[in-house]
Amino acid sequence: MFGHRAREGPRRADDAERCVRGSARRCRLREAADGRLRRFGAPLRPRPVVRPPVKGVRTPPGGAAASAVDPNPDPVAVGRPTRSRLALRGGGLLVLGALLVLLVVLSTWIGTRDTSFGQVWSAIWSDDGSYATGVVRELRLPRTLVGLMVGAALGTAGAVMQAVTRNPLADPGLLGVNAGASAAVVFGIGVLGMAGFASLVWFSFVGAALTTVIVYVLGASGRAGPTPVRLALAGAAVSASLGGVIAGLTVFDSATYDYMRFWMIGSLAGREPALVMDLLPFVVVGLVIALLLARPLNALGLGEELGEALGAHIARTRIASVVAVTLLCGAATAAAGPIGFVGLVVPLVARWLTGPDLRWVLPYSMLLAPVLLLASDIVGRVVLPGDELEVGAVTALIGAPVFIAMVRRRKEISL
Repeated sequence: MFGHRAREGPRRADDAERCVRGSARRCRLREAADGRLRRFGAPLRPRPVVRPPVKGVRTPPGGAAASAVDPNPDPVAVGRPTRSRLALRGGGLLVLGALLVLLVVLSTWIGTRDTSFGQVWSAIWSDDGSYATGVVRELRLPRTLVGLMVGAALGTAGAVMQAVTRNPLADPGLLGVNAGASAAVVFGIGVLGMAGFASLVWFSFVGAALTTVIVYVLGASGRAGPTPVRLALAGAAVSASLGGVIAGLTVFDSATYDYMRFWMIGSLAGREPALVMDLLPFVVVGLVIALLLARPLNALGLGEELGEALGAHIARTRIASVVAVTLLCGAATAAAGPIGFVGLVVPLVARWLTGPDLRWVLPYSMLLAPVLLLASDIVGRVVLPGDELEVGAVTALIGAPVFIAMVRRRKEISL
């Protein structure tokens, strides 16, 4: 009997020591989360001091739950922004929406051929068989709609990429999506002899999806798992390998080279009306997945250990992020080519306007990117008399100075 009590004494002491260590670890995690979550909005409310109930003192009518306040509240629920900041962010979304509608109207109105606003309005709602109606319905309207979807896809994919890799300078090409789409298009033209944009869209999407899966498998191999650094290194290696394949195919086939030199720079011109419906389901599904990932990515941005403590599923979030980036970047690259700086600059500007909370960064990126893309496309139509400048060149000219200015202000690019 005494031996049993002697053995039970150290066991109780070990249990108490483990309990103390676990409580200390939870407290450290909470304190670190509180410190980092101040970036997401208003300062955290101070935690009240909870005193144990005194024997003989009557409990309030609400019971013990009403008199005692949780000493460890959820930091995500505590660090909410104020109402004025919410109203300001909501007003910013409305302004961006109105600006986007204005650019849609200008994109269907402005072109190399002069058309009045009345002709454009009547061409949208009815087909009278005139040349102006054909220009609007067959060329300008599909070009504008493709620009809307490509811009929203690139901006949202860039924001997701920067969040999941915790790298503010990451872009959708980090996982080799652009290289995979380009290699698939080159293979379809040079080896299989495919022609027509509708066929090449599917090649580009399959190439982007396969490349993303390969990069993720390479990055996830080993004990460390799919860490951001491993994913970035795997994406750079695969992109370099596919770049050599693209260069070899384009050098030995003149037809492939003639097509690729226009496609690689990024363009919205000459897009068929059927392309709009082909791209729509991929873009919509990708955008929905990205928006659903806002809260898990917020938790993941605090670090893997803190993210798990806050209830985020790290592996599930990363896999869903890869799926969303594949859908968005694959469809956008297939439609317009590898347009640069949109997925890189737009999330930085959105984070500068709203802060690091992805519940606001993603909607802002979804509107800012098509604004930038349509504005660049309009500028490219009018900057050269009688000719056009491709939208990829204009976004590079606009995005490069903005990106340099944001990098110089290091505070704005921190995640």
